[in-house]
Amino acid sequence: MDGPELKQYERWKEEAQFLRGENRHLRLELLACRPALYHADQKIDRLEQRVEKLTRQNAVLKQRVADLTVQLKQKPGPVPPPFVKPNVPPGRRKKPGRAAGHAAALRPMPARIDVHQAIPVPVDAAGKPSCPHCRTQLSDVSRHRRVVEDIIPAKVITTCYHTVGGWCPSCRGHVESRAEEQPPPADLPHAQLGLNALATAAVMRVCYRLPLRQITRLFAQLPGLKLSPGAIVKQIRRLAKWLHGQYDRLQLVLRAAGVVHADETGWRTNGRNGYLWTLTNARHTLYHVDTSRSGKVILQLLGKSFGLEGGGKLVSDFYGVYDQLGGVQQKCLAHLLRDLRDTTAKRPELARHPFFKKCKTLVQAMLKLKARRLTLPTATYQHQVTLLETRLDTLIAASWDDDPDARRLTKRLRKYRDKLTTFLHHDDVDGTNNAAERALRPAVVMRKITGGSRSAAGAEAWAILASVMRTAEQQGRDVLDTLKTLLKAAWAGKNIALLTDTS
Repeated sequence: MDGPELKQYERWKEEAQFLRGENRHLRLELLACRPALYHADQKIDRLEQRVEKLTRQNAVLKQRVADLTVQLKQKPGPVPPPFVKPNVPPGRRKKPGRAAGHAAALRPMPARIDVHQAIPVPVDAAGKPSCPHCRTQLSDVSRHRRVVEDIIPAKVITTCYHTVGGWCPSCRGHVESRAEEQPPPADLPHAQLGLNALATAAVMRVCYRLPLRQITRLFAQLPGLKLSPGAIVKQIRRLAKWLHGQYDRLQLVLRAAGVVHADETGWRTNGRNGYLWTLTNARHTLYHVDTSRSGKVILQLLGKSFGLEGGGKLVSDFYGVYDQLGGVQQKCLAHLLRDLRDTTAKRPELARHPFFKKCKTLVQAMLKLKARRLTLPTATYQHQVTLLETRLDTLIAASWDDDPDARRLTKRLRKYRDKLTTFLHHDDVDGTNNAAERALRPAVVMRKITGGSRSAAGAEAWAILASVMRTAEQQGRDVLDTLKTLLKAAWAGKNIALLTDTS
């Protein structure tokens, strides 16, 4: 091999060595980029699927817009009935969730961890952690804690209590031993329902307002307990019988309460119209179903002495039966504002009438002043109250003979003059009856679902259980645990003051 050929050979040799090094470098670089390429490929697939989905949705929306455009060009349809709510006007609406800058509302961290489970990743030939998808060795390996909360699947537990019974000559009756969580014995051809099943069924029916057949399906699918709708109705009546003492306690506590809100609404029993009454304060609520809406019902619930000799104060709407109770009363100003609004909606020309403008402004000023009660000095607040009462007297004394609705509302203001500003003189009295309306709202939803009660006994049972559970919710108690505690006490012959203890 001569000189030029030797030089050419050396150049080829150097080039081959360079290419081998570059090839090795590129292979290492490809090996390092392979996970990123895999994730990029997955992301591209997801984006392509999303684009395809959005394209289909866009086509559907375009067709819907075209259909609505055609409908708008056609002759307008019939006017909807008055109970149909109008559509929300277009425009910017409040974004759901907390405002920017506020702390996030997150679920609390579990107090304890019951199970620790290690989840390893695959390892390569060298024993190093590798990707479970492409088996590439992982870099920057770190460990994580992923806390997951779950529930244990329910199951039916059947307990056979072996009791001992006999005749007691002193008590003149048959006595039998009984466990704390055992229901009172009953001679049945099948097993009784236990404490947990009874309480859970009652909470599903009363608190969550589930239809009876839905409750039976839940019991059949979750714990595997077979029930019939009639059995649930019977058990709810038994629960109400055991908790009747708690219901009587609630009535006594509300009779002695400082402030009570009262209201009523319709309630059908066995296909006949009736009424659901409610009494409530900050910690207690009482429901009562009756066929009558007369004053004798409220006198029966609160007693004729309520409000007398410095007793309780009653907050209600302008229904006349509440006037039979003596003492201090406050009429709901929200009802007055609603009446002003409804009247002006029927007769828009009254929106410029002096009476309606002055009355609305005055009522709103009274409510705003009470909201600022704690921020104002006592002398300033009392002076503002005097000014508002003077404006109210002037409004009542004026002559509004030019309009019948103005005369009607003036007559109401004159009749209830002393019951419109009570809340301004008593810190514990509210100017509206919203508390009673909030207490009635779950019952109204229940009425919408069930249509009412099928019997007077069923209506009474629902009222008792609803009173107990609503009171437990007001006091921040666990409704299910509270119900079980009260049942165990009732089975033991005790009428504990768990919900009515005012100490």
